[in-house]
Amino acid sequence: MKVPRPWSARAWLDTAHVVIGLPVGMVLAGLTVTCAVAPPLMRRGLPHFTRVQRSRFEAFLGVRIPPVRSPISYRSHITWRQIGYHVLSPLVGLAGAVLVAFAWGAAVVGLTAFLQPMLQEPPLVFRFNLRNPYVVSAYMVVGCALLLVAPILARAMAHLDLAVARTLLGPSRHELGQRIETLTESRAGVIDAADAERRRIERDLHDGAQQRLVSLAMNLGLARATLTDLPEPAREAIEQAHEESKQALKELRDFVRGLHPAVLNDQGLDAALSGIAARAPIPVRLRVDIGLRTSPTIEAVAFFIVSEALTNIAKHAAATRAQVSVVRERDRLSLHIFDDGCGGATLDGGTGLRGLVQRIDSVDGTLRLSSPLGGPTTIEVDLPCE
Repeated sequence: MKVPRPWSARAWLDTAHVVIGLPVGMVLAGLTVTCAVAPPLMRRGLPHFTRVQRSRFEAFLGVRIPPVRSPISYRSHITWRQIGYHVLSPLVGLAGAVLVAFAWGAAVVGLTAFLQPMLQEPPLVFRFNLRNPYVVSAYMVVGCALLLVAPILARAMAHLDLAVARTLLGPSRHELGQRIETLTESRAGVIDAADAERRRIERDLHDGAQQRLVSLAMNLGLARATLTDLPEPAREAIEQAHEESKQALKELRDFVRGLHPAVLNDQGLDAALSGIAARAPIPVRLRVDIGLRTSPTIEAVAFFIVSEALTNIAKHAAATRAQVSVVRERDRLSLHIFDDGCGGATLDGGTGLRGLVQRIDSVDGTLRLSSPLGGPTTIEVDLPCE
């Protein structure tokens, strides 16, 4: 816990939180007890009472206590936890307000003890002989000490109040675990749905637009080969159309392969990686030892990691060779990608590696990058198999 300075805004905000917490807690405790005898009033009032307390923590401490979405019912432990906080809040607030107010007040009294001789009727706390310099010094020493202790005490009492509020007003560990599990399942469902949608688009393009382009290119090639007696402008137009159709077909095939290669679904990760290694502009040594196939989503993530890494090597590394190893060890899939290029790669240096990090994070994987200037570069990826 960082100790605030007596004159800092943090010290005053902590003090205000503790002092204001007492009257707010007393009012809300009275309203809670009053509404407890009437369930309709409790259902309407308790959420507002809790919202007031949460806003106090957010305004003075800058801490947002997550709300618990649950209907107000006397059978719900969440309802009783909220009632418990509103009942306990005046007790915590009373202890905090008394201690903090005493510390600040005593600090002011001690530091102003030297003013006693100027007062015609000094307060009760100054009814000692403050003309004695030793007594004045003792007062001021105690005042200085309390001036340093007061913000620490205010911070401690504010943290105590916050701990109680988080326990009773926020979600419990069990509820947080359930929420995390639900979010994890939802994210996995979204990733699987996106991967399934990519596979559907790949099939549609392969069976539709790609086949039409193949047919068009074949017809233009046939016309180019047989219609040799046409005027020169017409033959040039056919030749140009033929070349454009072949280029469009190549680009579409590259796009479909990058979207989701059909060989990955049909023959698995080994065959898909062998294809991109064979098409790489530099020699790539590939080793794949995975045994049983993993889930389609993990296979797709592994494929795109290797594909993007080899693309980056070809574009930026000035490497002469690369090595790719994919090994499955029980429930983890480990990828090791190496090149002998110039190095200097960083995770925030370009969109390619950032894209890898995003894909890996989406399935709770990990990535380690080693790329000193001058090389070599090593990427190690660990993915869950399911």
